[in-house]
Amino acid sequence: MSYRKLCTALTLATGLCATFPTFAADGDLPDAVNRILPMLQEWGSNPILVEAVREQNALARPLDEIKRLDAEWMAASGVTPFMEGMMNNVPAQELKRLEQTKPYFLEVFLMDGQGANVAMTNKTSDYWQGDEEKFTYSFKDGQGALHIGEVKFDESAQVYLVQVSVPVLDGGSAIGAMTIGIDLDQLGESNQ
Repeated sequence: MSYRKLCTALTLATGLCATFPTFAADGDLPDAVNRILPMLQEWGSNPILVEAVREQNALARPLDEIKRLDAEWMAASGVTPFMEGMMNNVPAQELKRLEQTKPYFLEVFLMDGQGANVAMTNKTSDYWQGDEEKFTYSFKDGQGALHIGEVKFDESAQVYLVQVSVPVLDGGSAIGAMTIGIDLDQLGESNQ
């Protein structure tokens, strides 16, 4: 049963179905998601992405500046030139190439060592992810780890989405992170 059908049935029966629980990366995930995790983890060592994160980390932006940019980002109603630059730079082109390899990938974004966006395939809701689990768990103070978020209904895309976050690794150390949005219905259909 697809996540959309399951949630529709739950909503009719109980009136509830906003999210599913967070999955641990220990076999609680649907098999289809477990099968693609190694590939997603490999993306975190992509040389184009590693270099982009390395370059942004070298800028050593103060956290106050990142938070100022974050506030401007969230206040903007459309896509600003700053955002557009992150959707059209070299690492964004690589993210788009990766995203287009499968129909179930909906969004991919790359973060530096502080959780600030480096590149993205679509506009994210905020610029700084540094205070969110998708970054803090996957960066893990430079140690790196896999993080799988809650299954949520994405209003803009009208799909059930799970975000998988992986560390961006340089010489075995996490220097940033990457989040990949996965449409679970598309994933289920492609694995039938």
